[in-house]
Amino acid sequence: MKFASVRLMAVAGTALCAATAFNLASPPVPPKRGATPLNRQAALMTNEAAVDALLKQLTLEEKIKMVHANSSFAAGGIARLNIPELMTSDGPHGVRPEQGRDWKAVPDPNNAGTYMPTNNTLAATWNPELGYAYGAVLGQEANFRGKDIILGPGINIIRAPLNGRNFEYLSEDPYLVGQMAAGYIRGVQAQGVSACVKHYAANNQEWQRNKIDVNMSERALREIYLPGFQAAVQQGGAHALMGSYNKFRGQFATENAYLMNDILKGEWGFKGLVMSDWGSNHNTMDALRNGTDLEMGTDLVLKRNSVDQSATASTGAAAPAATKNIYDRFYLADAALEAIKQDPKLEPLLDDKVRRILRVMYATNMLDGKKRQPGAHNTSAHQATALKVAEEGIVLLKNNGLLPLKKTVKTVAVIGANATRENAGGGGSAQLQAKYEITPLQGIKNELGDKATVTYAEGYKVARGQKADPALIAEAVAAAKAADAVVYVGGYIHGYDYANWGQNAYDAEGIDKPDLKMPFGQDELVQAVLAANPNTVVVLLGGGPIEVAPWVGQANALVEAWYPGMEGGNALAHILFGDVNPSGKLPFTFPVKLEDAPAHKLGEYPSAPGDPLKQTYKDDIWVGYRYYDTYNVAPQFAFGHGLSYTTFKYSNLTVTPGPKSATVKLTVTNTGKTAGAEVVQVYVHDEQASVKRPEKELKGFKKVFLQPGQAQTVTVPLNAEAFQFYNEAKKQWVLEPGKFDVLVGSSSRDIRLKGSATL
Repeated sequence: MKFASVRLMAVAGTALCAATAFNLASPPVPPKRGATPLNRQAALMTNEAAVDALLKQLTLEEKIKMVHANSSFAAGGIARLNIPELMTSDGPHGVRPEQGRDWKAVPDPNNAGTYMPTNNTLAATWNPELGYAYGAVLGQEANFRGKDIILGPGINIIRAPLNGRNFEYLSEDPYLVGQMAAGYIRGVQAQGVSACVKHYAANNQEWQRNKIDVNMSERALREIYLPGFQAAVQQGGAHALMGSYNKFRGQFATENAYLMNDILKGEWGFKGLVMSDWGSNHNTMDALRNGTDLEMGTDLVLKRNSVDQSATASTGAAAPAATKNIYDRFYLADAALEAIKQDPKLEPLLDDKVRRILRVMYATNMLDGKKRQPGAHNTSAHQATALKVAEEGIVLLKNNGLLPLKKTVKTVAVIGANATRENAGGGGSAQLQAKYEITPLQGIKNELGDKATVTYAEGYKVARGQKADPALIAEAVAAAKAADAVVYVGGYIHGYDYANWGQNAYDAEGIDKPDLKMPFGQDELVQAVLAANPNTVVVLLGGGPIEVAPWVGQANALVEAWYPGMEGGNALAHILFGDVNPSGKLPFTFPVKLEDAPAHKLGEYPSAPGDPLKQTYKDDIWVGYRYYDTYNVAPQFAFGHGLSYTTFKYSNLTVTPGPKSATVKLTVTNTGKTAGAEVVQVYVHDEQASVKRPEKELKGFKKVFLQPGQAQTVTVPLNAEAFQFYNEAKKQWVLEPGKFDVLVGSSSRDIRLKGSATL
């Protein structure tokens, strides 16, 4: 597979432009869109006769053994029938270090692998083919490590800007989520490893995630929170799905009859396995009846609570604590066995669970006698993919002509604690051990070599309760004044001590941010540095929006770099110094202030007033740009926004209606002097509807790579789904005939061309 890489090369003092080939020797080329059936779940049914034959050989006790964990990350395994254990591993953006069967870390040289940019960065590329390559790296490394299922991608809608786990997710927009997730999943599974999409569903905050009861309208569920999961299942063909911790409409999501049985396995035709998040099951009978196929991690809950689970299976509780093996105390272990013995009519429910697990095992060549694909570990090709994702995902938010920095610069001051901070080990279960990690400071030094002097000032301390430090600010200001150019690197962190789960902070599992403000007194520091030297580029790291209003007016250049992975420092330097033309686009809106965010303005967050364990999404379908654009609330930076070092002209728009569909065509021309890439975004607006609909909704996009002066015809098909809304009265999707505006632009707020289609 080859990707265009937009690079600028200085030759004899003249800026020349060239699009060089990015060669990824592996993975294989992804299937073309539309070349396969709509629902890729059919692939899991290929070995159904063998699955049924094997199922008949299992005893009741062996079936029970198949549906719950036997250690921290392994499950099942029936030696008598040569059924191996199912081995899982965390990693939305890499394969987690070995935790051991008893949760004790296992030193292993292969723990150190490829640290990919986090999923925010991937989404910001707006490049589904790059999503496939990203997934292929994860699949190959998981295969090398002997894993059968990798626990990713995370695709929950980014509803609340404070959600600590947003860095693991993709976007506020369900269509973008679905397109990027499908590529990722196919990339993983092409390597003989199953992807496990998570967390299903309505897990949009970490505060009280184990108890919060989420309620929302059916329309919000169908239009916003489920489409990404449906695309992951049907277009991506995901083999596995993980239930979330929270309740949904009064019942825990992992054992929720409506979510699991009616929608996922019923409407969507999901044929794979549903696993619990670690400890997200709560009731034996609910788990048996309502869709949980594999229970993981309940040992963590039992150990933490140290409670004598003395209730009987008839109450739906876990088995007694007197059982010697803690894994036999799982809800789908001895308690389920006893329930089925008391009522044999329950056994078909168990059979369905085991059948689904066996399907996934066959799909990953665990049972058919085929050799496991050899996999690959931290290869140069994997590192190149990590670099490429970071280069395409970094977003240029603002540029008053300061960027790209000239390589003839003599002195560069790098300021900010994040410039030297390694981030692979943070975030909770997303933690990784990177083979190496290029920090922003190291990347800039790599870029300039001995041609310039690079100085460093810490600027701020990373510590609980840390405020602005006058001495560190003074040191930073002195460094800025003495430099020709300044690169400030700040933003968020994953936590204070990445080896200690209890030290998680800001962008991490199990905790939400306290606010959207720059921590550690950074606002005061940034303002002082900008005043000292206007040639300052501000670079933000983090997994979501951050408030920049106090100083963004002073800044001449602002870059969002996310958590850009093991090659992140090199990628950042390539952007800053013009080796690569930035092409990333925001996958979610940056509000001016937290109070502008719809979850806070219209909805309930983190819980309902007076009830900390309940929450209603009163913001309904008005998530992200759907709210800002419909209610005329100005964002700091719009959904889809991202600048370039060149310019693009949009022209010759035609919208050709078809049967409940339309085809959009236009010409995009690179009108600047440098090679670049543009993401053409197609939005749809319903001029007249029986319900209130958003001002615009993303329904298609295409990333195009163009040389200076080059023009390309872009075609974006819009199927019936692009024009529908969910009708709650009819309990179905509806396409109301009428006129639809087709809006084509560079962001949700930068519409370049308008057309229409009457359907």
